[in-house]
Amino acid sequence: MNGPIFHLIKDAPAPVGPYSHVVEQDGWLFVTGQLATSPEDDALPIPEGIEAQTRQVMDNLRRALAGAGAGFEHVLCVRVFLTEFARDYAAFNRLYTEYFPADRLPARTTVGVTALARGGIVEIDMIGRR
Repeated sequence: MNGPIFHLIKDAPAPVGPYSHVVEQDGWLFVTGQLATSPEDDALPIPEGIEAQTRQVMDNLRRALAGAGAGFEHVLCVRVFLTEFARDYAAFNRLYTEYFPADRLPARTTVGVTALARGGIVEIDMIGRR
C-alpha cells in the first residue's frame, strides 16, 4: 500500500483555503468541495443564481477529477450544500441530472447550510474510485 497523493490541480480554481483539490489513496478519490469560483481568474465574483453557480461548480469538479485522471463516471458519493435549500433544491436537481446517467446516480446527501465561503449558494464535494 502506498501513501496518499495530494493533488493540487493546475487547471482547477485556486483553493480558497489550505487544502488539496483531490486526495488519492488506493484508487479512492476524495474531492474537496468546490464553489463557483473561476479557474481562470480567482478575483472574478461568483456568478449569480443557482443555475450559473451549479454549472460552474460542476465544471470545477470536472477539472479536479480530470487532474487526478478521473471523471464523473468514477464518482460514487456526492455531498451538496445549499444556502437557500427551499428555494434552490428543485432547480439544483434538474441541473444535477445533466451530469450523471439516470441508471448510474451516485449516492448523495444534500443539506441546507447558513453560509458558504465567498458568498456561494452551492458547494459540492465528491468521493470517487478509479
